Amino acid sequence: MSAPATTGRPTRRGPPGLRSAGTLGRAILSNRKALAGAILLGICIVMAIIPGVIAPGDPNAEAFMPGQGPSTANWLGTTSYGQDIFAQFIWGARASLVIAVAAGLLSTMISALIGVGAGYLGGTTDSLLSLITDVFLVIPAFPLVVIIAAYSKTGGNTMIIAVLVATGWSYGARQLRAQVLSLRHREFLTAARLRGERSWRIIIAEILPNMTSLLVANFLGASVYAILTAAGLQFLGLGNVNTPSWGTMLYWAQNNEALQAGIPLWAIAPGVGIATLGGAFALLNYAFDEISNPVLRPVRKRRARRTP
Repeated sequence: MSAPATTGRPTRRGPPGLRSAGTLGRAILSNRKALAGAILLGICIVMAIIPGVIAPGDPNAEAFMPGQGPSTANWLGTTSYGQDIFAQFIWGARASLVIAVAAGLLSTMISALIGVGAGYLGGTTDSLLSLITDVFLVIPAFPLVVIIAAYSKTGGNTMIIAVLVATGWSYGARQLRAQVLSLRHREFLTAARLRGERSWRIIIAEILPNMTSLLVANFLGASVYAILTAAGLQFLGLGNVNTPSWGTMLYWAQNNEALQAGIPLWAIAPGVGIATLGGAFALLNYAFDEISNPVLRPVRKRRARRTP
């Protein structure tokens, strides 16, 4: 008996990258926390990409009457120096977002390098890398950040990113090492070793793809840490206080007693911006945990069935 002839064209699948992007997009759209976080992050990204379109001109220009309230010309009023608060708020999104993303990415890369390397290679390498990780874990992070930043005050945002990366990678490295230890003796890794694959290739091609959700969560958590810590450093006057950012806005508002001077929006606006950006990363972090954790998925489905 001959096999039935196929009349339709064979199904073509897109490249793996596009399929992964599509899966990620559907996961975000199906999760309320992820969708809310993505919308908030999208707003911040738009502000960071086109600040000159939203608020044209120099945000530090002293071109208006000082200490004015909101008006059609200055939506959030003016500072004690006659600067437009709305323009400073919009332009400040770029520096704050760059610090968060750069510090989050670099911290995640170092965490992956040290944590995955320690967990997979084992032996003396694991002992040495774990010792370094433990030392950074027990050091009080924020006092160390303040001390380093104070001695490198002229470095600007680059210095702040470097300090945040140096103090923010150790927790993620510990998590990744624990995950690698649980994967170390799985069948697919044993098969790769029997094929004669090199260790670096096994780590890149076999281990890291199976830890994508944890790496994403690591990046999001490191970004939240970077946002809050960078704002705290800039509020203390560390870094370049003349660079437009939400942290430096808080620094100048506090120095000029904005609340007592009747200019509350000078302090409220950057606080809302920091909370929005930090909340966006935090919501995405919680959502990715729910999306990637198989224990949580059935719980959501059962709750959905019980809802009348």
